[in-house]
Amino acid sequence: MTRLTYKKAGVDIAEGDRFVNLISPLVKKTFRPEVLTDIGSFNALFKLDIKKYKKPVLVSGTDGVGTKLKIAFMMDRHDTVGIDLVAMCVNDILTSGSEPLFFLDYFATGRLKPEKAAEVIKGIAGGCKQAGCSLIGGETAEMPGFYPEGEYDLSGFAVGVVEKDKIINGSSIKKGDAIIGLASSGLHSNGYSLARKLFFDIKKMTVSDYIEELGTSLGEELLKPTKIYVKAFNALRDKIRIKGMAHITGGGITGNLPRIFPEGISSVIKEGSWPVPPVFHVIKKMGNVSDDDMKKTFNMGIGYIIVTPEAESRNAISILKKAGFDSFPIGNIEKGGQGIRYA
Repeated sequence: MTRLTYKKAGVDIAEGDRFVNLISPLVKKTFRPEVLTDIGSFNALFKLDIKKYKKPVLVSGTDGVGTKLKIAFMMDRHDTVGIDLVAMCVNDILTSGSEPLFFLDYFATGRLKPEKAAEVIKGIAGGCKQAGCSLIGGETAEMPGFYPEGEYDLSGFAVGVVEKDKIINGSSIKKGDAIIGLASSGLHSNGYSLARKLFFDIKKMTVSDYIEELGTSLGEELLKPTKIYVKAFNALRDKIRIKGMAHITGGGITGNLPRIFPEGISSVIKEGSWPVPPVFHVIKKMGNVSDDDMKKTFNMGIGYIIVTPEAESRNAISILKKAGFDSFPIGNIEKGGQGIRYA
C-alpha cells in the first residue's frame, strides 16, 4: 500500500522552511527598534514608546490588493503588488494622523513556490520601508486544490499610533477650507474589475500590447504600484493645520471625501484643476464610460486628499513639492449641500 504523506497531498513543509529563509533578510531590514521578537515566533511583540506619546491611541486597518493580482499573474511579475498591499492599509490609517508602527501579511496559495512568494514579500518589505513601519509577522498558507495553479491571494493588517489630542477626524472642517489633492500614480488598486473587463474581455488585448497614449505596455501601466503618502503627511506634520484627510480608493473622490465631513458640510471640486493621467482617458474613450461612472470608480489622478485652512494651502503645496509629492488646489469646502459637487 502506498504511504500517504503531507507532501504527496500537496503541502511541502521543506519548501515552506526554504521560503522563510529567503524572506528573513528582507523582513529584518524593516525592523524598528521597538520590535522584540524574531522571525518564526508564534506571535510578534512590539514595544510601544510611551515616552513619545502621553495618551497613545492605536489605529488599525486591513485590506487587500483586489483583482490587480490578476495583472501580476498575467505578467508573471510579483515584486510590486506587495507595495500595493502596504499602501492600501497604511494610507487608510494615516487619515487619522497616525504613525504606522507595524504590518502583518497573509499570503495564501495552492502550491508554494518560494522564489515567487519571496518576490511578493520583497514588495511588502519595500512598502513598509516607505511607510516607516516594521513587517513583524505574517502567515503563509499552502492550500492545494483551493487556488488555481500559479495564483495566490494577499491581505494585510497595519497598526499605527496617534496622540489622542492630535487625532485628525474632519470635525473642524468648515466653509472656505481648501481641498488639496495629491497625485496618484495611476489606477492604484481600485477599478480593476472594470479595467480588466474592458481591456482583456471586450478588446481582447494582452498585457504586452503597447499603448501609445500611455507610452508603455498595458501591463506595465496597470501594475504601477499604489503611492504611499506617509512621507507627505510627515512633511506637513507640525507645519500645517491639517483638518481632515481622505484616502481616495474605490468610489473615487465622490465616495471617499464626504466620509470625513462633519454634518452640514459639502464641497465643490474644480474640474480641470489637476492633470488627469492618460490611463483614465484611455479607459473612458475605449469603454465609452460615462463621466459619472469614471468619477465613482477611479481616483482620476488624485490618490489622497488633505483639507487645510485656505490661508495655509499654498504653503502646504510648496512643502509637499519639496518632499517629492505633486499636489494641487482642487476645491473648497461649502456649507450646506450634500457630498461632492463638481464645477
